[in-house]
Amino acid sequence: MNPEASRVWRGPHWLLAALLAGLGMLGPFSIDTYLPAFTGIAQSLGATPLEMQQTLSAYLLGFALMNLFHGALADSFGRRPVVLAGLAVFTLASLGCALAQHIGQLVLFRALQGMSAGAGMVVSRAIIRDLFRPDQAQKVMSQVTIYFGVAPAVAPIVGGWLFVHLGWHAIFWFLVGVGVVLWLTMWRMLPESLHPSQQQPFHARPLLQGYWQMASSPVFLALAFASGVPFNGMFLYVLSAPVFLGEVLHLGPTEFFWFFLSTIGGIMAGAWWSGRLAGQITRARQIRRGFRIMVAVSLLNVVLSLTLTPHPLWALPMIALFAFGWALMVPVVTLLVLDQVPERRGMASSLQACIGSVANAFVAGVVAPLVMHSPQALALTSTGLMAIGLLAWAWVRPRVEAA
Repeated sequence: MNPEASRVWRGPHWLLAALLAGLGMLGPFSIDTYLPAFTGIAQSLGATPLEMQQTLSAYLLGFALMNLFHGALADSFGRRPVVLAGLAVFTLASLGCALAQHIGQLVLFRALQGMSAGAGMVVSRAIIRDLFRPDQAQKVMSQVTIYFGVAPAVAPIVGGWLFVHLGWHAIFWFLVGVGVVLWLTMWRMLPESLHPSQQQPFHARPLLQGYWQMASSPVFLALAFASGVPFNGMFLYVLSAPVFLGEVLHLGPTEFFWFFLSTIGGIMAGAWWSGRLAGQITRARQIRRGFRIMVAVSLLNVVLSLTLTPHPLWALPMIALFAFGWALMVPVVTLLVLDQVPERRGMASSLQACIGSVANAFVAGVVAPLVMHSPQALALTSTGLMAIGLLAWAWVRPRVEAA
């Protein structure tokens, strides 16, 4: 924690949470806005469904790759320069997407978007832990998740409207505008939270040693799996949205917002409850509550998928309740990950985000195309992904409590 934290940020906690949420929302916002236009983009560029899926995979792989470096750079050069550089590159990449004339160009600039969009998310976690002690950090992390949830809920509405009325290029012009506004806002308001005494040398050997320390720690990896893999139980439906919502649930492009609204509502409600519980119950108990909700909802979703005809009235609430359970426990697990390596929280955030992003990319490129046409396969796969995180937490819990 920055020893001068009280002087670095003098404003209300909610305002800092809103700023950091603005950074964290770039990743999902970049996905959710263009999903309603998936079919239209394919027709416009003469792309196959597999090629369109590669625009997601390229984004997520770029996101995962650079997440390894955002935190290390922020540990060495400061939080603020890395955030501003990431926003600048994201804005230029969005411009490239808007001007793309064939699918290869779109895949390339989507990868560049992914490589830059993660800077804000990774660094924002480190900023929170720079400035706040554990109980306060959990509350601020929960506030960030609440504010963060507003943008993805609005994104598909904006994306669907832009696609229907102005064409798919307008979606990426809109993201250019988002990038410009965020850069100007952060340049003016975001403080530097890394104390000079806590800066780390940016040399290959210390970096490799730091990565090896974390990557070879079973406790660190298990915590990263416990937070990142269950997310894919929900994210699988986001990745499958063009098919699941359009072909299975028979929703139009302008109706996609019902899915995102309910899912993000679940995330916001879970994050709000997580903040309310900060300091009132043990971390382990709160995490256990989140997993219990996810287990119950996952099993019910499987039963309903196997016995009922797919319908938005029951399918969408299942995903929202799963999101609620995930958001209840993930702020706590994230702080546990960062506190495993307190002298390199930026790097820890990077590696955690990289592990989650690799899982996201694998689900997007391999798993989702195999199961997206079947509500039964989606429900079973979502349950399996949640179970991986549950097993990781079951193994690591006694080791964390004993530390």
